[in-house]
Amino acid sequence: MNATAVLNRIGVAYEQPLDAHAADGRCATRQAWARVPPEPAQAERGALKERIRRLLKERNASMVSHYYVHPDLQDLAEETGGFVGDSLEMARFGRDHAAQTLVVSGVRFMGETAKILSPEKTILMPDLDASCSLDLGCPADAFGAFCAEHPERSVVVYANTSAAVKARADWVVTSSCALEIVRALRAAGRKILWAPDRHLGAYIQRETGADMVFWSGACIVHDEFKAFELEALKQEHPRAKVLVHPESPAEVVALADAVGSTSAILKAAREMDAQEFIVATDNGMLHRLRTQNPDKVFHEAPTSGHGATCKSCAHCPWMAMNGLAGVVHGLETGANAVLVDPALIARARQPIDRMLAFTAALRSGQPAAGLLPHLGAV
Repeated sequence: MNATAVLNRIGVAYEQPLDAHAADGRCATRQAWARVPPEPAQAERGALKERIRRLLKERNASMVSHYYVHPDLQDLAEETGGFVGDSLEMARFGRDHAAQTLVVSGVRFMGETAKILSPEKTILMPDLDASCSLDLGCPADAFGAFCAEHPERSVVVYANTSAAVKARADWVVTSSCALEIVRALRAAGRKILWAPDRHLGAYIQRETGADMVFWSGACIVHDEFKAFELEALKQEHPRAKVLVHPESPAEVVALADAVGSTSAILKAAREMDAQEFIVATDNGMLHRLRTQNPDKVFHEAPTSGHGATCKSCAHCPWMAMNGLAGVVHGLETGANAVLVDPALIARARQPIDRMLAFTAALRSGQPAAGLLPHLGAV
């Protein structure tokens, strides 16, 4: 690690269940870290972007960027024929694109998913240490023990998990397809074991009525949105519609005019009859929202109260680790290549492929009821 990275290293607290078997879902606070790359000067930014454009062509590479990363990385992905989207859309694009090298700007589980779906390709990330509180808070060994306590349940895990946890699952889902998949499982008489985000799991249970048991994890960004302050902000902007990601606490979701994934939030902002919105998700989304809707106004939902240094600090510290210099370094040297144990790939790919097949059937209007096998936890 170089001196600059050391200087920019910050501590990050996240939750992990004290006892995966405990009914009260108590969690302990664990410590992780992140580092923020220095923001390049304008001239340096232009030079880095040009080097990336050249290197992508030379390396037969394509960029995929999540909505939460720096606007430069989102714009570059689009400008160079890559892709910007949520984790499900990124997974589809990476699987289907002809490029032999993919640069995944996001967090580590996204790079792992790309590698699982395309093991023959080189998957690079701007910073391999970019993690996720949901991933960190759901270690594979403890999760495996939790599954063993509920062998009769279909194991459904959120995409924000490690390859090892995915390999333990029957289904992988994202926030854009979780409702439909759990609804179909319930209709087939299945009971669900859900991990790791408890807020998203509880939202799905309320919406579907499914019989679910939960791992107790949370996103450190969405968990911080405050209903009391959101109500106050709504009073300041009475015409604003509230858009909420379902990883948020229930009392925040209850105040929403639209609840959904990042893609669903973008769709709602385009289609709802409103000119003003309050957005409760990572503020990296605001770049995309404002680019697609230049005539509309977007406010960040509050994560803290009056008098706080930052009224809304809703940005993932690990998403912030993605930078232009990291992309250049990876493309020039092959550093930060994602590796996944080959023994995990075949098992982890099955629940991901199952999700992709299910969502493809829904998109094409085909029946998806026949796509509900139960493998059982292994």
